[in-house]
Amino acid sequence: MNACFHCGEPVPAGSHYALEIKGIVQPMCCPGCQAVAETIMECGLSSYYEHRTAPGIKGELVPQELAALTHYDLTEVQQDFVTDSGTGSHRMREILLSVEGLTCAACAWLIERHLTGLAGLHYINVNTTTHRARIKWDPDRLALSDILKGFAKIGYRAYPFQTHTQEALYAKEVRSYMFRLALAGLGSMQVMMCAVALYMDLFISVEDEFMVYFKWISLLLSTPIMIYSAQPFYVGAWRSLKQGHLSMDVSVSLALIGAFVASMWATVFNTGEVYFDSITMFVFFLLLGRFLELRARRKASESSSNLARLVPIMATRIDEDGEHEVAAKMLQVGDRIRVLAGTTLPADGLIVEGQASLNESMLTGEQLPLLKQVGDSVYAGTINTDAPLQIRVSHRIEESRIAQIMRLQDHALDDKPAIAQMADQLSRHFILVLLIIAAAVWTFWHFHQPEQAFWVTLAVLVATCPCALSLATPTALTSATANLTRNGILLRRGHVLDVLTKANRIVMDKTGTLTTGNISLISTTALAELSEAQCLSIARALEAYSEHPIARAFRSKATDEAVLLAASEVTPVIGHGIQGKIAGQHYRIGSARWLSLPAGQTASQGLAIYLADESRLLARFILADTLRPDARALIQAFKAAGLQTTILTGDSSAQADEVARELGVDELVKGVSPDGKLAYLRAREAQGDISIMVGDGINDAPVLAGAHASFAMAGGTDLAKNSADAILLADDLSRLLEARTLAIRTRKIIQENFAWSIGYNLLVLPLAASGWLPPYVAAAGMSLSSLIVVTNSMRLNR
Repeated sequence: MNACFHCGEPVPAGSHYALEIKGIVQPMCCPGCQAVAETIMECGLSSYYEHRTAPGIKGELVPQELAALTHYDLTEVQQDFVTDSGTGSHRMREILLSVEGLTCAACAWLIERHLTGLAGLHYINVNTTTHRARIKWDPDRLALSDILKGFAKIGYRAYPFQTHTQEALYAKEVRSYMFRLALAGLGSMQVMMCAVALYMDLFISVEDEFMVYFKWISLLLSTPIMIYSAQPFYVGAWRSLKQGHLSMDVSVSLALIGAFVASMWATVFNTGEVYFDSITMFVFFLLLGRFLELRARRKASESSSNLARLVPIMATRIDEDGEHEVAAKMLQVGDRIRVLAGTTLPADGLIVEGQASLNESMLTGEQLPLLKQVGDSVYAGTINTDAPLQIRVSHRIEESRIAQIMRLQDHALDDKPAIAQMADQLSRHFILVLLIIAAAVWTFWHFHQPEQAFWVTLAVLVATCPCALSLATPTALTSATANLTRNGILLRRGHVLDVLTKANRIVMDKTGTLTTGNISLISTTALAELSEAQCLSIARALEAYSEHPIARAFRSKATDEAVLLAASEVTPVIGHGIQGKIAGQHYRIGSARWLSLPAGQTASQGLAIYLADESRLLARFILADTLRPDARALIQAFKAAGLQTTILTGDSSAQADEVARELGVDELVKGVSPDGKLAYLRAREAQGDISIMVGDGINDAPVLAGAHASFAMAGGTDLAKNSADAILLADDLSRLLEARTLAIRTRKIIQENFAWSIGYNLLVLPLAASGWLPPYVAAAGMSLSSLIVVTNSMRLNR
């Protein structure tokens, strides 16, 4: 089978699509690829095919999608991602686009050459690394939709890139660090060239005027680095001193300012040695370590930024005048919208017409679509896979579930776990000890070799700077948090990872946590002359008037009866059942106690209810809240790991005993109130237990808030999720095991980081104090130590 000349995919048998390119007829797999190739050839860009290093993207873009690009010309849509510059006849607009389909540098060349021919386009730059394109154009001569169509005509798709607030701050911070790094790097190289000339005086005689000249040049080159590049260290030191704390920025600033002032003194008065090379290299290496730390911290915010880009920009709103395309952010609560098959939902809402399978992987991590029907809740960012839906908007985009996830993610690392607090305290004590040692070293050298006292002390301050120690915990926790978010566990408080490694008991609610929370009808047994189908029809007719979960189990059960029965004079009996008349006959359906059944006629297992008429028992129905498929494996895995397992439930029925027996838990505590659950957990805590609580309901909220660490099911109540320390986005209990495994790895990584950073400082301190370690070597060693810690921590994000 031939491969498509444009995209490289197999050409279907019998395909007649082809195009002559440079005298050779090349096969095409579809009309889209043929149209793209024709556009490329007509524009005189055939050299694209000569220089590309990878196939192009499949060139199918349906006419409806091309027409929809005109929505991007609306002012209310553009205001989020288009910036204006210039005035009057020089008015210009600028946009950053995300480009799909870029495979190599030839793609960027092709796009730039093709779009440059558009009248009114003034600037275009395509970045193949970030898959983004920056464009400037004249809005009076060229529409944004025409630019996007220009991408589509040659087989690429471009969309406005909307920068999340956090991402914008990150980009600003990265820019700042890059400028500081560039200045420090270039400056240190120039200063090192001068230093080579100064060091030559050790081997050959150099005239004094040349020595003075090189010192002054070094001073001029070092001053911008000290003022601009090193500014973050001064700001950090000043902040910590104002708060009465000692941070690593204090020791860094002392070392930098001391070395610079001493070197400047030596330059101005032409006496003593200068260490401008050590200063500039120190700043460069330290900034490099900070920059890598920034990259590691960025991992935790990528998930929320990616979520923000999953919501479509346009929506189809239905009103009295028909259907209209509007910006999704303009939707209000109560608006009715249409969502076609294959498109992404623009808002949270309830289905009012139609049913379809929705892919909710962006919320839960599960790739299998879920069937949604009239009355079901659906969420922005999920994908409608197979049928059109009409949805009534329930929340504005700012209050949607996706926005809540972003807010939770923003706060995931706000609370420092005990191990992080310990690291901060250790760093502060270490700095205090370091300053005392530095003072002692200076005193010793001042009386033995005064000319070396300052430089040896400087080497001590630089070499033992606790950068790696301060980075040991936050970089590891950040990487682990990003890993958990990507795998369907959203941390709301940072101490969860620490508790997971120390817990010796897992406490779980039953209904909605270990079970699905949906009562279903398991079996029907006829006890008189009526058939099972007839008994089920009578039961359904009565239960149609009730909203009890048991009633819903009958409504979802199909029946063989062609005609549904109609009930009258229906009366619910709270706590017992329901009664009414069907075709003049009085029926009751409810508990055995209400129907006064003898013990021999009741079921020994499961949740049983009974149907009776005025004189006899007609049928028995067995219902059950089915176990989650992963519940048994979870309990067994935790028991194998040495944790005690407890079911803590408000259910006092025999089903609680059946679930406990089937799962093999160590302890069952049933029939307890919300206060009783919290009291149980506090009693366990008094006995020395460290517990993890998993629940989903309003009655679990107090115990979730009071546990050492707690997880709420994504399908649980809002109160439970707000009380929990973490949320299982996929309602998948097996993710708890993954979280514990990752927590153990995180603890190991943090211990490795501590061991390395403390071991390095203990090794290098005597070398620096004895004068064997020059300041510039100390700076390089300190920065290398920080890089090792950051790199080790980033392994957790794999």
